[in-house]
Amino acid sequence: MSLVFYPRSHRYKLDGAWVPGVTTILGKGIAKPFLVDWAAREVAKFAAGHLDILNALDDEDARYDLLKSAHNRHRDKAAVRGTDVHAIAERLLHGDEVEIPEHLEGYVEGYVRFLDAWQPTPIITERPCASRANWYAGTADAFVTLPSGERLLMDWKTSRGVYGETALQLAAYRHSEFYLDENGDEQPTPEVDGLAVVHVTPTGTDVFRIADPEQAWKQFRHVAWVASQGDAIKNQIGEPAEPPAKENAA
Repeated sequence: MSLVFYPRSHRYKLDGAWVPGVTTILGKGIAKPFLVDWAAREVAKFAAGHLDILNALDDEDARYDLLKSAHNRHRDKAAVRGTDVHAIAERLLHGDEVEIPEHLEGYVEGYVRFLDAWQPTPIITERPCASRANWYAGTADAFVTLPSGERLLMDWKTSRGVYGETALQLAAYRHSEFYLDENGDEQPTPEVDGLAVVHVTPTGTDVFRIADPEQAWKQFRHVAWVASQGDAIKNQIGEPAEPPAKENAA
């Protein structure tokens, strides 16, 4: 058996067993306290802008259900946009003609300028990859060659900012042992000279190189260990204990 990717659930099986994805590992292993404040702001923003809808709901439970998922709707919308940009970016990288939705024109115009300036030639794009030695899987955006001959592993991001954990994500893909080609056969992961994040925004595209890929790889392994300990930590608490037996009085 080899690697199987399930796109709908974004999960992976390796040799018949579930294997954690790189982004899942990072999500479990890196604390994100800022997400609590972000979710609260999104709910407050929705409530402030939709008082008429909330007041029209007589049922308190209905108002609660509407508000509690406000941040998820924002997140899901951003995720769909990111998926669309990724798909267009891959096709443009391969030189395909693409019809651009109006709401993505800003993203694509900046991305095309990036392609003209950097002139990357794709080696492989959007292929599932995995490591048996370190037990993880993921999908790398693009391995490319620049006109200088330099090989880079690149990841497209459409988020508001570029965050350090992306360095760990790229390092994990770099240290995967194989990827699946279009026939589903295992191929050795291409060697690269460096890692880079391509930040695609409505106003342009910037490229950020990863400063220390080997340090990022060490950090990823530490984060993966922390992520793996989640269930073990829960299991530290056993069943309710019985009080100790009393000794018989002499």
